[in-house]
Amino acid sequence: MDAHKHAQALTAWMVEHKKVTALAAGVALVMAAGLISFTIFYQKPVAEISVPLTHAVPKKPVVSAKYYSPLTGLELPDDASTKGNITAIMIENSPDARPQSGLQQADTVYEAIAEGGITRFAALYQQQRPELIGPVRSLRMYYLDWITPYDAGIAHVGGSLFALQEVRNGTHKDLDQFFNSGTYWRATDRYAPHNVYTSFARLDGLNASRGYNQSNAQAIPRGDTPIAGATANQVNVTMSGPTYNSSWQYDAGSNTYLRSHAGKPHIDREKGQISTQVLVVLKQQMDTVMEDGWRENYHTSGTGDAVVISGGKAVEVTWHKENMQKQMFFTNKADGKEFPLPRGKTWISAVPVNDGGGVSWQ
Repeated sequence: MDAHKHAQALTAWMVEHKKVTALAAGVALVMAAGLISFTIFYQKPVAEISVPLTHAVPKKPVVSAKYYSPLTGLELPDDASTKGNITAIMIENSPDARPQSGLQQADTVYEAIAEGGITRFAALYQQQRPELIGPVRSLRMYYLDWITPYDAGIAHVGGSLFALQEVRNGTHKDLDQFFNSGTYWRATDRYAPHNVYTSFARLDGLNASRGYNQSNAQAIPRGDTPIAGATANQVNVTMSGPTYNSSWQYDAGSNTYLRSHAGKPHIDREKGQISTQVLVVLKQQMDTVMEDGWRENYHTSGTGDAVVISGGKAVEVTWHKENMQKQMFFTNKADGKEFPLPRGKTWISAVPVNDGGGVSWQ
């Protein structure tokens, strides 16, 4: 190759080398710029860093447990309160026993005829512990039918033959005065047999000595829906006669019914006029049975008519009770669905529907 051609080839190679060098430099420059940008703008993945959420995940609301009295359906502070020991006390209602003591503080009262048309009360206590209760009288078999589902101690002074056979058979918490005379005393301002009294200071000690520290009660179903029924501001309950029939006047201010009988207010000697928030009238068959003589006897198991009165209203329902061990419940006469009682202090009167007993309201 001559010198001229050699010079041309060398020149061409130099031009090409410059292009390659420039291209490499450009590529290097671009890569450098990309590296700088990556370094400046790169962030770790969200999973690798702590970034506060802009929308917090809502927590499910915590629903606090609620606890209700087995005697009134009213709310209690804790589960232990619902299992507190229940005591049922037989309280007399003959004219010589009036005014009674401790009756107004009962959580639930069952009223029925004990003998000769004279009514008697089985007063049940859990939340209230009055210092004076009485006069205490004898037990009847049908009161045991109502008391037994509450797993209650039963305070009484003797009883009819069948009642004593049942309460002493080892399945009940018997607190009979006959065997626990130190728990009861006779007042000096009344004459026997209308003067036997007790107190929870003594009954609690007797219960504790027997190991009766709590009650596993079956409660009558309760609910929060107000009664939708006929107006019932004045209620008249027929038991047997003027001395034992009762009337109840609704007091809207306190949402209670005030009790009267024998034509005047029914008074608790220490607490004033007796009242209740829920009044239940059971229409039950009553006959007589030979025990230690002829005794009144209510048919407490099965079904029958009843009236529930509360909040100035009355509704007719059906009562159900399978046997002594099972608690009573109610159904609506219109549709047969379960009818929960309203919550509140409760008075239950069993009227002898086949012997002139009844209830009316207006």
